[in-house]
Amino acid sequence: MGHAFESTDEIETPASVEDVWEAIATGPGIDSWFMGRNEVANGQVKLAFGGYEPTSSITAWDPPLHFAHDSGKAPDGRFIAYEFLVEGREHSSTVLRMVTSGFLPGDDWADEFEAMTLGGALFRRTLAEYLGHFAGRTARPLTVFGPMVDDWDAAWKKLEAALPEVLPGAVEYHRNAHTLGLRTERGMYRFMRGFFGPMIAAHHVFDGDESEQDWQRWLDITLGETK
Repeated sequence: MGHAFESTDEIETPASVEDVWEAIATGPGIDSWFMGRNEVANGQVKLAFGGYEPTSSITAWDPPLHFAHDSGKAPDGRFIAYEFLVEGREHSSTVLRMVTSGFLPGDDWADEFEAMTLGGALFRRTLAEYLGHFAGRTARPLTVFGPMVDDWDAAWKKLEAALPEVLPGAVEYHRNAHTLGLRTERGMYRFMRGFFGPMIAAHHVFDGDESEQDWQRWLDITLGETK
């Protein structure tokens, strides 16, 4: 069995066409809103997010208007492809259209598709926040895998109760059943329900010296007893 999918999303942003291109088609730009560490070179896009290290082949490269890459098909048919189309508009605005498509194999695709859909919504919204508030700047991506969670309702409640102290004045820019995104003057801070059980922090820091070790300790203390 399996499931083929395709979705199209559109962002209108005050960022320039050039800033949008830098965000979607360079390693430092992608680092500033997607996840993990990214590299765009030699016809490939490489991602490192914990132990997840996929490589995609660039299938369209027309700066600054059209960029696309895909994973290629695995023996079981699995693949994912991303396409970005950039259009300048009047009054110095830019429209970015994003198409995500692919195929998930097997009879148990539904849970993976739900997690991918909810996570993808966070990434797209983070891109919009980046272009609206931090365009042209480069973030340090911080990735932390926190404690394993059995009771997610309790975990989210503990997290939200503790966040005002560590991120005072933060603006919530996105929330769904699996993710939470907050923005401060110094960065964007995201929390995600990991597919295999942990709470994941995937932040983008523009100012300040906070580290992955700092957030690891914070997550361990905050959620350590959420089983």
